[in-house]
Amino acid sequence: MRKIWVKVDPWDKKMVTTALEGGADGIMVPQGFTGKVKELGRIQTISEDGDLKTGEDVIFFTIKSGKDEEEIVKLSQNKKVILQCSDWTIIPLENLIAKGAEVIAQVNSFEDAQTAFGILEKGVNHILFHTKDPLELKKALSQLRSLEDKTPLETARIVEVIPVGMGDRVCIDTCTSMTPGQGMLIGNSSSALFLVHSESIFNPYVSPRPFRVNAGPVHAYTRVPGDKTKYLSDLSAGDQVMIVDFKGNTTVGIVGRLKIEKRPLMLVKAVVGDKQISTILQNAETIRLTDPEGKAVSVVALKPGDEVLVAIEEGGRHFGHKIEETITEK
Repeated sequence: MRKIWVKVDPWDKKMVTTALEGGADGIMVPQGFTGKVKELGRIQTISEDGDLKTGEDVIFFTIKSGKDEEEIVKLSQNKKVILQCSDWTIIPLENLIAKGAEVIAQVNSFEDAQTAFGILEKGVNHILFHTKDPLELKKALSQLRSLEDKTPLETARIVEVIPVGMGDRVCIDTCTSMTPGQGMLIGNSSSALFLVHSESIFNPYVSPRPFRVNAGPVHAYTRVPGDKTKYLSDLSAGDQVMIVDFKGNTTVGIVGRLKIEKRPLMLVKAVVGDKQISTILQNAETIRLTDPEGKAVSVVALKPGDEVLVAIEEGGRHFGHKIEETITEK
């Protein structure tokens, strides 16, 4: 998951409140001002007396040429390295990313931040944004937070829908109002997740709950930040989950609560190419998958041949982490 730190030096209360309100992940301030930041909001501080200490946990490295790469790679294994350079055209970020170095790019504009996040189509995962203009900071944080990662989605063809009886179903109530075409990735297997639509659709019998995804049974997987998965039953208030739309645009949502209740369930079987996949969902009209056009498709109306969106990946998962291993799940 991408992180954005904001550097506020010299101290400026307005800049700190702008960073807090804009969703910054951390604030770097001069020594002696950590307490003032904490009075304004709960956030990680980076300072000589902060949560992360500059000079110890966090170091600055002025990169001059490609010859510095190996030293940076070594340093980044134990410390957070902030790269500084006056001329972005000579920063060998591509080489550092390719070598797996976790570095923080210091940037002074939204355009530089876009470049840092986009290098090698992967980009750095962490930037330090430094400006003295609160309006520029507010604009940059808003636009950077709206830059969405992409989750590749494929079209699956429904093969069979079978009622399977009662089970413990999980509703995920998030702190995000989702729009039509948005939902969460849910499935029996971490290698095949269905885009389950949010309850943002009007129904004459039930008011829309755009913050909710009626996700599936307790055993099912969902995608979470960091390219990981979690069992639905392992989620709790405050956890982060991935919200995905039909185009694959992906944002982070916060779990507000879970509702686990006994409900009738149905098994949905589908195919992608020659790969057979499945998920289990509640047997009710208000539970919907998502078609390639972004339209919500009620599970009770599903029939063989219908097309829905899924996320497919190779390999397997171990404690939610992706691994290069052949795992068969049925």
